[in-house]
Amino acid sequence: MLCLAGCLAACSKSNNDVPEVDQTQIIAQFKADTTAIRAFVKANNLTEMKKDEGSGIFYQVISPGSGSVTYSASTQITADYTGRLLNGTVFDTTTGKTPATFALGNVIAGWQFGIQKIQKDGKIRLIIPSYFAYGNVTKGSIPANSVLDFDITLNNVQ
Repeated sequence: MLCLAGCLAACSKSNNDVPEVDQTQIIAQFKADTTAIRAFVKANNLTEMKKDEGSGIFYQVISPGSGSVTYSASTQITADYTGRLLNGTVFDTTTGKTPATFALGNVIAGWQFGIQKIQKDGKIRLIIPSYFAYGNVTKGSIPANSVLDFDITLNNVQ
């Protein structure tokens, strides 16, 4: 939580035209997300799921893949994935489509943390608190303050 509070403090604006971030609300939402994730993990018997203490994302490395890529924001990744809300609603998938390719710096923060835990051909499940996804913003069919659950296969890393 101290890491999160530090990150939030660094994000505050000094410009009078921009409202300050209500850190109390963000921290409360992060705690609520963590509680919801823990309940989800328990209810679904996800015994291999771990919490990354630095970021607060939950993850399970299904297969680590191989390689020794050192990731940066410009690292190009190609992945197959399915993204769900905690209620099971699929909001995006590459199943039956061409895998997605993008720079790691252009994806949500939860992916930026999680992808680095695997290498090419690795598989991971990420459960991402809303702060490291889209926060309090609705994004397409994803409601504001949504915890996101991803199954990701990393096809290529460059």
